[in-house]
Amino acid sequence: MEKKTFTKIIVIVSIAAVAVCAIVFGLVYGLRRPDGSPSMQSYRQNVDYSESIDRLDNPDQGFYRPIYVKVSESDVTFNKSIVTSSARLCHLRIDISAFSKAVNGAADKLLTASALDGLDGLFSFLRQNDKNAIVRFAYAPSFGDMENAEPTLETIEKHIEQLSPVLNKYSAAITAVEVGLIGPWGEMHTSTIATPANISAVIDAFLSHTVGLPILARKPKMIYDYLHITLNEIDDFNIEKTDAAYRLGIYNDGYLGSATDLGTYTDREKEIEFLSSRLTNHLPFGGEVVMPNSTLHDIENCVAEMSKIHLSYLNTEWNDQVINKWKNSHYTSDCGDDALFYGQTAFAYIEQHMGYRFVLTDSVFEYSDKFDKLNVKLNLKNVGFGNLNKTKRAQLVFLNESGESVCVKQVADFVGQSTVEYSVGLDLPNGNYSVCLCLYGDTDETSENEKLYALRFANNGIWNSAIRGNTIGEITVARS
Repeated sequence: MEKKTFTKIIVIVSIAAVAVCAIVFGLVYGLRRPDGSPSMQSYRQNVDYSESIDRLDNPDQGFYRPIYVKVSESDVTFNKSIVTSSARLCHLRIDISAFSKAVNGAADKLLTASALDGLDGLFSFLRQNDKNAIVRFAYAPSFGDMENAEPTLETIEKHIEQLSPVLNKYSAAITAVEVGLIGPWGEMHTSTIATPANISAVIDAFLSHTVGLPILARKPKMIYDYLHITLNEIDDFNIEKTDAAYRLGIYNDGYLGSATDLGTYTDREKEIEFLSSRLTNHLPFGGEVVMPNSTLHDIENCVAEMSKIHLSYLNTEWNDQVINKWKNSHYTSDCGDDALFYGQTAFAYIEQHMGYRFVLTDSVFEYSDKFDKLNVKLNLKNVGFGNLNKTKRAQLVFLNESGESVCVKQVADFVGQSTVEYSVGLDLPNGNYSVCLCLYGDTDETSENEKLYALRFANNGIWNSAIRGNTIGEITVARS
């Protein structure tokens, strides 16, 4: 090799070495922009990105417990102990038969102020206890099997108009409103008033008087009737976000009971495709499993459809034989490829996957040595059957080494997106800080703005129960 060539190689290597040193120096100390200000550097956070198998108990989903509510002209009674139990989700079965002539023998009546105040108190009690409810009203006494217990359609519509302000007031506590009202158990069948025209009128009353609440009818056909289409037309029918029917879904109290779910479907495959792509992708879907001799609810058979239709909730008490079957069978490789849950009971697997289930897969902080601004980028994976159907407010909370909140930054709402980005100004003294993301649906002003309906990520070791938030990283402020 000639001396000139050898010298050239040394020069190139030296330049490369200087460049590497400059990059390293920049990553550690912050490179300078042309204007002299420090550039922002990225730091992947050292948090646990592994998924937990713990029961999360997130809002608006899971196995519910029924609560029977009796409404009279003078008051509202219900079992408060169920609300204060460990069950996060309730199914309010509200008997308003006292206001129907078919039951009281006197006259159809408007709901009294005392009845409405009592219902307000019921929903307030739910909210105070951080509980959610699926709501269904019925005229069948004791929420039973009496037929033709309804008042006139006009009275039903007036009752919906009276009830809606209370429902709207407590929308954070309400997962969905099942249309109900007609027929035994409010299941919208076995009544002379249960005609397509009358059912469409009741649906329209709920959609017209409620704001933002999911309204669920008993069968897909009731949706087609409301939309003035037939089963043969659903493949080409789109529902826009601006349409009233965008809030209209179904509840299924014949779930997995037969090929038609006891008459819920006419063409199961076709209708599930329609529901999953147009409605249940943004609305709750659930009900009750039935018929213990059906094979559709064998864990090897049901998981794929639960995921497709975005299952949100089920009754933990009915059908008890099916529930017990799930508690005594297990999720295996024959059921799916979710290896983390192999060996868990079918009940536990279904419980942990109903609704949304967000796993934090990456967290990156970006800041400079001035520590005057923080950029946050998070990647999330939803591994649940369903989706987040309610917008969550969001806060970045900075905790000092004693675990005390020293700074709170309100940031953009969370709607279930897979990538989250925030940018906030910082004015923190030197020190080490843990950063938590709090996602919540409401606040309790009586308890120093305690966050209600908080969303927990399905990661190991990142949940901070004291502030009801998810730890997404740390920052050490060290200004020179």
